[in-house]
Order: sequence, then structure tokens, then C-alpha cells
Amino acid sequence: MTENNSASRRELLKSVLGLGAVAGGLASCASTSAERASRSGAQYMGDFAAPALDRIRLGFIGTGLRGSGHVRQMLMMDGVDVVAICDSNPKAAASSAKACVDAGRAAPAVYDRGEEDYKRMLEEVELDAVLIATPWRWHAPQGIAAMEAGAHAFLEVPIATTLDEIWALVDTSEATGRHCMMMENCCYGRNELLFLNMVRKGVIGELTHGEGAYIHDLRGQMAEVDIGEGNWRVAHHTLRDGNLYPTHGLGPIAQMMGLERGTDRFERIVSFSSPAFGRALAAQRVLPPDHPRNQTNYICGDMNSSLIKTKLGRTLLVQHDVTSPRPYTRLNTISGTRGTLADYPLRVALDPEGKGAHSWLQSEEQLAPVFKEHEHPLYGRVGEEARKAGGHGGMDFIMLWRIAYCLRNGLPMDQNVYEGASWSAVCPLSETSVAKGGNPQLFPDFTRGRWQETKPLGVVS
Repeated sequence: MTENNSASRRELLKSVLGLGAVAGGLASCASTSAERASRSGAQYMGDFAAPALDRIRLGFIGTGLRGSGHVRQMLMMDGVDVVAICDSNPKAAASSAKACVDAGRAAPAVYDRGEEDYKRMLEEVELDAVLIATPWRWHAPQGIAAMEAGAHAFLEVPIATTLDEIWALVDTSEATGRHCMMMENCCYGRNELLFLNMVRKGVIGELTHGEGAYIHDLRGQMAEVDIGEGNWRVAHHTLRDGNLYPTHGLGPIAQMMGLERGTDRFERIVSFSSPAFGRALAAQRVLPPDHPRNQTNYICGDMNSSLIKTKLGRTLLVQHDVTSPRPYTRLNTISGTRGTLADYPLRVALDPEGKGAHSWLQSEEQLAPVFKEHEHPLYGRVGEEARKAGGHGGMDFIMLWRIAYCLRNGLPMDQNVYEGASWSAVCPLSETSVAKGGNPQLFPDFTRGRWQETKPLGVVS
């Protein structure tokens, strides 16, 4: 499609849906969450399914370490054409464009003229979907722009960092009738899929409690000053105190509980942070005394612990620590009346007859029958291909495969915009709770009262 035709298509969409205010940079965000929740959304997106696409015209915004992996894996998918790539770093954009050619595909259009060149890409190229893997502050404006241009938006985690931005994404998704999915890859890990299947089968009974975390020693990012994720991520520790990255641990547990999907919903959160010592010490070790990072006040507590209460009274512990010397864990724990499933290491305790569960099944030999009986069919279908493709043990590939499959078959996404919104809302809500001495904060109802209409995620295959 020519530039003029593409522009006409976008302007028509804006005029029909009245998107000018959103295009002006989240201009409608001044109202409170309660006021926004009381409005009627243009279209409820809970079980939304877009028309099936024979082939997906796919664009990328952000092709650094994360985005470049997505490009290479999407090139493996049937019916996917990578037609446009945007990155403010010309080398990163060129590398992913070359990957397309090396894979025997047509060279994509490349946009590398600075941080806002994605706008030119959306003006000039007609896209069915856009994958966004940029620093957190860009997620909302780029996701909104993609949807306004008529494309489905797939955003890296978190979906946004403020309630205003999150509401703006929800509003735009409803107004445009476009998917806005946060790409929570941890929902597609083998163990998380196993747990989801076991929960849906009723193996551990009625759910009562879950635990999720992102505990990952990232102090090495303090030395990443000019390039790398540390170039922008470290600054958040100087500006915010709360759970900066909740969704890897929370998302899979929330799906198991059916939160925001008919069964239950988030209600309130209390949050506390430990002292903030580790970032300053890490900077002292790796940077000269006069470096700006050694003249900075780090305010984000080394450990943040948040406790969430749901409408049904269930509890969730969500933790964040990217500073302490501690092995990686996402906790990934779900408890019910007949058993508990936990990870890091993977272990299972089952008590179907109420006689007591006093030891874990955790050896490879003990867990083999569990996998044989309860392996998630999606992992059985593409797990081997995912292991070969890589990407966090294959979970990235499975996630991208499902995105392409759902778009090409006209199916609802596994994660709707309201889930991405609620999971990411832990960021600003935890910050407010910490600042107010642990006072409870209510979750906005991003569904505007319609969460009961959405079916809990099934065991997709």
C-alpha cells in the first residue's frame, strides 16, 4: 500500500473512533481511575477475537537484545512476514534487517532516525501487528500509536508504569478494536503450563494462595552506562520505590486463579520495601568515585514484598529483588485444598484424600509420572521445536507461536488487555502503598465491571 493510502486508512480510523485526544500524548489521562472505570468502553476486549489473517504483516519497534530475538523467532513462524523494523540504534536495526534477508525473506523497511522514527514507520507501512521491545517509558505511547494506526499491539513487560498510561492503553484498545497484549513470556514456561493444566483439572482442589517473584541479581547492570539494559533501567531505582517488575512471577499465578476472567479479580494490595543499600554499593565497586552513578541517591528498596487480596479472599505474595546476592527465582507457587505446586526447584505435594502431605515429589524419577499425566498439550505440540529455538528455555518461542496462531486463526489472545493492565498496575499501586507506610491500595477495575463476562483461560493446545 502506498504512503497516501496508508495515511488515508489511519485518518479514517481516527475520524470514526475519535482518537485525536489519545494521539496527543495521553491527553485524556487527567481523570481519576474511578471516573475512567465508570465510563462505557467502546468495545469490551475480554474474549475479543479479531478477523483471521492469512498472513501477518509484522513490524518491530525495538530490536536490541530482546527485540532481535523476537525478530529471529518470528521468522520461523508460518504465515508471518517481517515487513518493517524500527530502532534508534542503526546497527541494531540493520542487524535484524539482515537476519530477515539471511532467512530468505524480503528485506524489511528500516526506520532508524532516532527515538520517534516509529511514527514514520506507522505512517508509511500498513501493518497488522507491531511487537514493541523498548524501554518501559515508551511502551504506552508506542502501543497507543500502533493501535491508532490500525495494528494489534504486543508490548514487552510491564505494559506501562503508571495508572494513567495503563488506562490510556485500555481505552485505545477498546476504541480501536485492536488487541493490546502484554507479552508475558513466563506464562509459557514448561512448569507454568504444567501447573495451569493441573489446576484446571482440579488436581490441587480449590485455590487459596499463590506466590510469584522476580528475584534476579542484576547488579551487573550498574556498569552498563552507554549501552545495554542498565543504560535506562538503573534510573528507575533512583526515582521509584516499589515493585518495578511484577509480572513474570504474578502473571502465571493470576492466570491459574482466573483473575479478571470471570472467577475472581484483584481487590487490594499492601506493599513494603526494605532499605536500599545494594545499588550504591554495586556502583562503588564498578565505577570511579566521581561517576554520576556514585553521586546518586538510590531509593528503590533492595527487596519489595507486596501482598494482594482478591475479591474471593485469596492471597498472593509478589516480590521484587534485582539487587541482592541471591540465586534466581520466580517462586511460582500455587496452593489449594488438595495440594501445592512450587518451583525453583520444581516440586509437587499432593494430598487428594486429606491424609497429610509432608514431603515433596521433586526428583526426576518422582516427577516423571506427573509430567506424563499432566504435561500441557501446548508444550507437547511445540515444546521440542521451542527447545531448539531457545529463548528463555523455549518459552519465548511458544509465546510468539501462540500470538501468530491466534492472529491467523481469529482466536482470542491468551492474555487480554485487562490482564496486562491489572498485572502491571502492581507497579504504581505498590509505589503508592510503600510511600503511605503500607496503606492498602485498591485495584482499578479496568474491565469497567465486565470481568465476569470473560472465561478463565482454558488449556489451549
